[in-house]
Amino acid sequence: MAAELTAHELIAAHRPTLDQALEAIRTRAYWSPHPEHPKAYGENGSLDMAAGKAAFDALLGSRLDLGQPGTDDWVGGEVSPYGIELGVEYPHADLDVLLPAMKAGQKTWRDAGAEIRAVVCLEILKRISDRTHQFAHAVMHTSGQAFMMAFQAGGPHAQDRGLEAVAYAYVEQVRTPDTAEWTKPQGKRDPLALTKRFTPVPRGIGLVIGCNTFPTWNGYPGLFASLATGNAVLVKPHPRAVLPLALTVQVARSVLAEAGFDPNLVALAAERPGEGIAKTLATRPEIRIIDYTGSTEFGDWLEANARQAQVYTEKAGVNSVFVESAGDYKGMLANLAFSLSLYSGQMCTTPQNLLIPRDGIRTDEGPKTYDEVVADLARAVDGLLGDDARANALLGAIVNPDVKARVEAAAGLGEVALASREVTNPEFPGAVVRTPVLVKLDGAKPDDEAAYMSECFGPVSFAVAVDSAPAGVELLRRTIREKGAMTVGAYTTDEEVEQAVQEVCLEEAAQLSLNLVGGVYVNQTAAFSDFHGSGGNPAANSALCDGAFVANRFRVVEVRREA
Repeated sequence: MAAELTAHELIAAHRPTLDQALEAIRTRAYWSPHPEHPKAYGENGSLDMAAGKAAFDALLGSRLDLGQPGTDDWVGGEVSPYGIELGVEYPHADLDVLLPAMKAGQKTWRDAGAEIRAVVCLEILKRISDRTHQFAHAVMHTSGQAFMMAFQAGGPHAQDRGLEAVAYAYVEQVRTPDTAEWTKPQGKRDPLALTKRFTPVPRGIGLVIGCNTFPTWNGYPGLFASLATGNAVLVKPHPRAVLPLALTVQVARSVLAEAGFDPNLVALAAERPGEGIAKTLATRPEIRIIDYTGSTEFGDWLEANARQAQVYTEKAGVNSVFVESAGDYKGMLANLAFSLSLYSGQMCTTPQNLLIPRDGIRTDEGPKTYDEVVADLARAVDGLLGDDARANALLGAIVNPDVKARVEAAAGLGEVALASREVTNPEFPGAVVRTPVLVKLDGAKPDDEAAYMSECFGPVSFAVAVDSAPAGVELLRRTIREKGAMTVGAYTTDEEVEQAVQEVCLEEAAQLSLNLVGGVYVNQTAAFSDFHGSGGNPAANSALCDGAFVANRFRVVEVRREA
């Protein structure tokens, strides 16, 4: 097919951005090419706030025809956590038709080389960025995130994670030169001489199994890592969060076609209600890579049963914050209150267990008992969310009935230090909005252990009383080792305690945030600098993003001949 976007144009447009991304992952300094502020959009072809909202509204009740082969039905049924029926229909695929069509374009995509694949991926990301406002509404109304969070996390932050994956993929592919002249001396005889060519070859079709809460942020790393390393990618969204990833597939297919490649290199696999096609797809012989974010149960199933594929999982963990002492008590409380409240705790990085010595802690305001710390934290959360407008902007909406049920059941697990309350959203009366619940538990009581050693996804946290600082450190270690953790936080002014916590996190491979009291929170990570997960504890077998996340998506094949 004739290319409307030439290789020269793509390299000229995007090579500088790729080079900046390569420098960013080398230095780990702050960098992002995607603006975080809504008012930054509206020029150079990008949609402003009003145009983005109008573009989203135009999708409601429509059929999103992606033009992909093998469509045998139309499916949908998404209902926004804010109470709106989206009414969008998506193609349902006959896999026996779609998967062979996806494989057909891989040879040309493979032969294009690492640089061309990278700049095509950057063009896809650029066009997604231009539609950030539309994507923000799509993320908001499938995940339940408040608009500003959906805009930032579902837009620029997700795009950053996609670009980061492309940069890592490029680095790993060009680590080996394209060609080499090999000469081995043979003494008095003529030397042995070979010409060698090295080609990164894709594994096959990558499958991205999307999640409900962060469809783009969690979906883009695997999608772009696989695509940039030469693989076709089949996107299987969560049935309640199809729209953001369907739009992504739409953009990707358009760019691939314009660049002269087969648009079927990226396709969507939407499912009928209750169909549950993930297991079927995951064990198809054509699927050679799987990226999954979701429950531990299904993640474990994938790792055990999708034996033909390289499987990357982000599952569930029990995130802990150890509070031993505080040099800025008010700052600590404010930081923790925000971390517990953001998106109603529906983040894989939200703290669940607050480990606090039962004899209390030292602070810059004098000693505080365990009860005082818990009560002060409850007041901090209450103060943060006391105004309903502010509460709605931070909490968003409860994503599904299971989270709501966990919030309601938490009160029966122990003494309630902070009760959850219902918040009305005047713009969306159908939204289910709940403030966090904080429950006191005793780390020495076996009956309480069942609660705090299980993941309780949502706005539920436990203030766990521990016998001493060493006991808190050991409970932290056991929690990470047995249950996993995406994040760990600690507050201490004691150098020995700090070293002990660091050692636990190094030995158990958990990402640690120490003494955060400002505008950075334990449940937030920045692309190009922070690693999301480590791949070294039960919460995830991979990290976003490191070399290991991309390097096994392709192999290097050598062809050698006599010089």
